[in-house]
Order: sequence, then C-alpha cells, then structure tokens
Amino acid sequence: MSVETHTLEIETQGTNHTIDLTSKIREVLSRSSILSGVACIILPGSTGVITTIEYEPGVIKDLTEAMEKVAPRNRPYHHDQAWGDGNGFSHVRSALFGASFSFPFVKGKPILGTWQQIVFVECDNRPRKRRLVLQLVG
Repeated sequence: MSVETHTLEIETQGTNHTIDLTSKIREVLSRSSILSGVACIILPGSTGVITTIEYEPGVIKDLTEAMEKVAPRNRPYHHDQAWGDGNGFSHVRSALFGASFSFPFVKGKPILGTWQQIVFVECDNRPRKRRLVLQLVG
C-alpha cells in the first residue's frame, strides 16, 4: 500500500464563495503513481466546508440559502462574545456540513456522478488563502 500527500492552494472571497475543486483533484490524480484507491481532501481549519454538489448557480444559491437557515449570520453566537471576530456562524457551518470529503478513484480518476463535483465553500467572514490537503491511499 502506498500513501501520497498533496496540497491545493486556493484563495477565497469570503462567506459563501464556492470553488469547484474537481479539476485540481483530477490533475493531482493524473500525475499520481497510485492508480486506484481512496482519497481524502481536508481543510485543516474550522471555518470552511468540503462537499459535493452539482456546481451550477442555482444549486450553489440553494446551498447558500440552506446554510443561512441552519446557521444564520445575523444572530449572536457565544464564540463571537468570546473572541469578537464575528465568525461564530462560520464554525457552526463547518462543523455541521464537514471540512473533509473522501472518495474512491480508479485508473487515476475520481469516482463521481455525472453532475457531481467536489467543492470548497468558504464560511469565514473574510477572504482567505486556504491550503487543502489531499491524501491518496492505494
């Protein structure tokens, strides 16, 4: 069994900026010496989400609206009282929706549905430079 660890660098525009990671992941897989196995991509942080979705404006808007209903920005959070940074909602969204995603890959290609993409959703209340970790095991 082999393990490879790669990093993906992205820059976000702040809350709800959704970035399609699929092509970056495909590129890493195509260069990997591991042809088949399981991959996990994770944000080493607590204010972002990694998930799958059909990456199109309507679904992205639907996801944004759902996140706003589940953990709205316009309510007080205990985190904000303690730290004063106004991103309590960001931590809650990340915890509920998840900061990692695992998927199988075969012959250097991720196993995804026709309309399924792997995305990062920025939950923090400011633009960020993010370093995502993609680990391949196979």
